[in-house]
Amino acid sequence: MAIRQKNDTGDLPLDVILDGDCVARMNALPENSVDLIFADPPYNLQLKGELHRPDNSKVDAVDDHWDRFNSFNSYDKFSREWLAAARRLLKPNGAIWVIGSYHNIFRVGSALQDAGFWILNDVVWRKSNPMPNFRGKRLTNAHETMIWAAKSDTAKYTFNYEALKALNEGVQMRSDWVLPICNGNERLKDDNGDKAHPTQKPESLLHRVLIGSTKPGDVVLDPFFGTGTTGAVAKRLGRHYIGIEREAAYRKVAEKRLAAIKRYDRDALEVSTSKRAEPRVAFGTLVERGLLRVGAELRSLNGRHKAKVRADGTLVAFDTKGSIHQVGAALEGAPSCNGWTYWTFKRSGDWVPIDLLRQQIRAEMAPA
Repeated sequence: MAIRQKNDTGDLPLDVILDGDCVARMNALPENSVDLIFADPPYNLQLKGELHRPDNSKVDAVDDHWDRFNSFNSYDKFSREWLAAARRLLKPNGAIWVIGSYHNIFRVGSALQDAGFWILNDVVWRKSNPMPNFRGKRLTNAHETMIWAAKSDTAKYTFNYEALKALNEGVQMRSDWVLPICNGNERLKDDNGDKAHPTQKPESLLHRVLIGSTKPGDVVLDPFFGTGTTGAVAKRLGRHYIGIEREAAYRKVAEKRLAAIKRYDRDALEVSTSKRAEPRVAFGTLVERGLLRVGAELRSLNGRHKAKVRADGTLVAFDTKGSIHQVGAALEGAPSCNGWTYWTFKRSGDWVPIDLLRQQIRAEMAPA
């Protein structure tokens, strides 16, 4: 059953698939109510005639009615309309991702900027297993492009830098992503055993997008929902989704898919965050709480230096007095020092970093 979230301008339906035209549906929702939009609009591939492999077998290409436009002007008009509706829906600090191919992404990018969005990155999704170019007259089309944009140039959009870095084995995430196209067991089939949707996106792509640019509890809207990849990943990751899809066949597949999805538990949804994003804890708090007694001896991690805790949360070592950082830097003759990792205290016979006590207090400060 769908739930509704109270908003200043009305009720927002959550975890639902809405049928009908995406522009009309978005315009009927309360403005400034959505945290993120992921859009996979028609690419306007302009296919002329059937496409065959060298063995003369037919390629299951995208020739559906929803991808047909009479002209570039009609496609541009469509893009401007749905982007205007999307911008109205986004919260002031919201953001949008739009994916496309060379057929449409440059036109959509221009429309994004004309609508007032502020482009943050373009991301190249390099397909590790692309479909070959069967006619042999062009390069294999091995990538698609995603544009990530904030609602404005002053928006404080969500960017989970540390989480994406952790996904990338501790290295800063780049703007070229090598991921496979959707195939195998992930590829959904209809009742006849055929592809349920010709351009189903892999869940790995949406996982990276949502981990990097949303938080648990955020509302993610997909105006071209298809078979529900955005909703499936959002549900697993503890985000709310709103899907809009006018094709009944796709809605049927998406509803069945989403009904089988289970949300990850709360602990599993925690992601790496920047140290600056964590609650600030003063060293004096440890003294006030009795976690470290006044007069207790601290030792440097390298064992070369020691200092005594004073009642006001400072340290004294010989003639050097000051904060845990200042005293550590002075003793080491260094320009700076992270006192939390430099100093240790004795517990159960072992010398352990005082940062353990800070983490204990941070855990108590965390929301329930």
